[in-house]
Amino acid sequence: MDLSPLYISLKVAFTATIVTVFLGILAAWYVFKAKRFKGLIDGIFTLPMVLPPTVVGFFLLVIFGKNSLLGSFLLQFNIRIVFTWIGAVIAAIVVAFPLMYRTVRGAFEQFDINMIYSARTLGISEFKLFYKIVIPNVLPSIVAGTVLSFARALGEFGATIMLAGNIPGRTQTMAISVYTAVQAGDRAKAFNWVLIICIMSFTSIMLINFWNSRQSKSTAKRGDI
Repeated sequence: MDLSPLYISLKVAFTATIVTVFLGILAAWYVFKAKRFKGLIDGIFTLPMVLPPTVVGFFLLVIFGKNSLLGSFLLQFNIRIVFTWIGAVIAAIVVAFPLMYRTVRGAFEQFDINMIYSARTLGISEFKLFYKIVIPNVLPSIVAGTVLSFARALGEFGATIMLAGNIPGRTQTMAISVYTAVQAGDRAKAFNWVLIICIMSFTSIMLINFWNSRQSKSTAKRGDI
């Protein structure tokens, strides 16, 4: 059994998750602090979550195609996005980003704003306030968003096949491998990949539950003290 779809899926999912975590946290913090156009910006950031993945892939293809402004610019530096694993990473980032963004933004909205005001009165800089006070207090949501983003990136299909294509050994992920096997009538192969995806997705959910359980117990102990 060729395991290249597993390797490509993990490579794409890990890379996309790292980028998504940083982008999601920064975007959530920006929208949380925004004074104007918060609803408009939130709608743009959330849009990939409600659009069909093939539509997202079409937009990405238009943006990064060789005839587009950005695509032709990147080609001058011999950087190709379409039909490459980088394209698969970009597709995974776009579809996973709303999960990270919405999860962390929800945590920011529930954060005790008085802690921020108190820190500012003590003269702490905005950067230190962010990573020493805000981030530790929303860490459970960041972890949950990270796991959800990884699971979403791992199972991405529609946008990936539109932008990165279906090239065995290069861009064929596990989800695309299932599609290819079904099209070829190889149900045994499709079943094997479906089983692997289900196990990995279920493990991700269990990790979230385990983390939440530990956090709840830790919070309860601190409350007893």
